[in-house]
Amino acid sequence: MAADTRSETAATERFEDVDWDDVGGLGFPRRTLALGVSSLAYLVAVVYDVFLTEDALVSGTNWLFLLTLLAGVFFVAWPLAENRRLTAYYWRRFKKNRAAVISAIYLLVVFVLGTFGPMLIAKPELNVLAAYQPPVFLSVDSSVPTSCVGQAADGLCHGTWKYPLGTTSDGKGIARLVVFGMRVSMQVGLITMLIVISIGTVVGTSAAYFSGLVDELLMRYVDIQQTFPTFFLFLIVTYLFKPSLFLLITIFGFLGWGGIARLVRSEALQRREESYIQAAENAGASDGWIIRRHLMPNVSNTVITAATLLIPSFILFEATFAFLGLTDPSTPSWGQVISSGRGDLDSAWWIATIPGVFLFFTVLAFNFVGDALRDALDPRSEGDA
Repeated sequence: MAADTRSETAATERFEDVDWDDVGGLGFPRRTLALGVSSLAYLVAVVYDVFLTEDALVSGTNWLFLLTLLAGVFFVAWPLAENRRLTAYYWRRFKKNRAAVISAIYLLVVFVLGTFGPMLIAKPELNVLAAYQPPVFLSVDSSVPTSCVGQAADGLCHGTWKYPLGTTSDGKGIARLVVFGMRVSMQVGLITMLIVISIGTVVGTSAAYFSGLVDELLMRYVDIQQTFPTFFLFLIVTYLFKPSLFLLITIFGFLGWGGIARLVRSEALQRREESYIQAAENAGASDGWIIRRHLMPNVSNTVITAATLLIPSFILFEATFAFLGLTDPSTPSWGQVISSGRGDLDSAWWIATIPGVFLFFTVLAFNFVGDALRDALDPRSEGDA
């Protein structure tokens, strides 16, 4: 009876009488509105900082990092919060991998410390009088440090809480260097990943959907791009211009998406023949709408897994270039600290070892998380779980 009453009410209800708040609102969804407002505010801030101030208040890398965080909020965190049932399902599958859960917690700590730590602590400064201080709870021969900042007893220099992880050969605190290195690693990994995933997904889905000449042209360009040695281009650009983190990110971001484009294309080719794609075409939907609303969401699982596994590669690239001295020496990096301590392994092993441990576990954690995400998001692994 109640159902019949609701049916009669709905049949006689006029357009102007509808309570649009009850049916999900009228106009743009909240996420779209929030994204539009945030994007406009971001563009205004960038234009003001770059063009209307004499000296930029924020570096280009930090602006890109902020853009990456916004993308993560609107295209990852917000959809997960809206689809709680699906999120709970994926979480149940993900947490079966204990190593991945521990790795995710570790990466969350690294991300928070790397993002907000440099805002709260000062950048490490040169202090030759505090060189070669050992980590707290450890001690070295008093002849190793320039002067012992901690307690000196029985010919040994003990570590101090002023430098909990010790200091480098120029007296910089390793704890602070590690925190600033976390920011560099997160920036390189996340920003480069966003650029690679964005371009690779657009190219891959477009090639699969349009096929024919478009597919041929795009894939041949990918072939040419992948044969070009990005490493040597980076060396040339570094030689011509001042080395910077921004150059590293942009070069590897805009020239490293070929593999993702091929991966997305192979997945999108399978989705291209699905009935819902044909139904959308028959209904008169535009090509852009079909790619954006059907193809891209249905290859997102593959993209997310690939993105997670790409991040450690970019972190290792940056650490390698920093170790070789090919990055900005004024930007603290794990690879840079490892390089500065490689000649003191016999007397001051902590200089190279401690940032090396953080680098190792960060790369390992991303790989664990990537494997677990692949198992959680891939329905074909259901039988193996």
